[in-house]
Amino acid sequence: MIRIRSIAAFAAASALLWSAPALAKTTVVADAMSGTSVAMQACPPAPRFGGESYCDGPKLTNTLALIEAGGGPAKFSTVTAFGVLADGKAAAEEAKLIKQYGKPAFGQFIKTFDFVISDSLAIVTKDKVALPSAPVPDPKNGKALAAALYADGTASDGTFSVEYMLDHLVSHPIHVQVMKDIDTKYGTAADAAYHAVLLEIMTDLKAVYGL
Repeated sequence: MIRIRSIAAFAAASALLWSAPALAKTTVVADAMSGTSVAMQACPPAPRFGGESYCDGPKLTNTLALIEAGGGPAKFSTVTAFGVLADGKAAAEEAKLIKQYGKPAFGQFIKTFDFVISDSLAIVTKDKVALPSAPVPDPKNGKALAAALYADGTASDGTFSVEYMLDHLVSHPIHVQVMKDIDTKYGTAADAAYHAVLLEIMTDLKAVYGL
């Protein structure tokens, strides 16, 4: 379990990996669910916070389901999406996270997650990447959505990684750009905290739903 006091050191160490030049080779892959083509960078040896990179086509139907669960592209709210994902246990989970990480860190997580969605949408709009017409799974079904997101983040060795999940949701190149944008807006420590808290949430959802 990653504690907030260790996140700054974690971010500093990961910055050494992140400073390596990105691979320039790109390919174009199609999202099988939406038919949308997305330019993809060749995968680096490891993502910023460890684990495995995913560099095939994004699961945009799941992305849309998450966005719709949070109120839609125009008014996405992490709090709203969190309420759907955790269902009736949202208040208890929030209290647990605040106790574990502190209220300021949890508040920053909410701000960062809101920014991740808005920044990702701005990038896909700029790059003319169309979201699919219908979300999968049902954005109102917290258990189904949590299961889909957990599956997106489960790497080939069976371990869950927030990095791997984000690669699935927005594509690896867009994920990379969003992380850089988080650094610029909030700093690398906030980026590391975002990954740590989200990992804790997904781990708790796995336990609650028996995923």
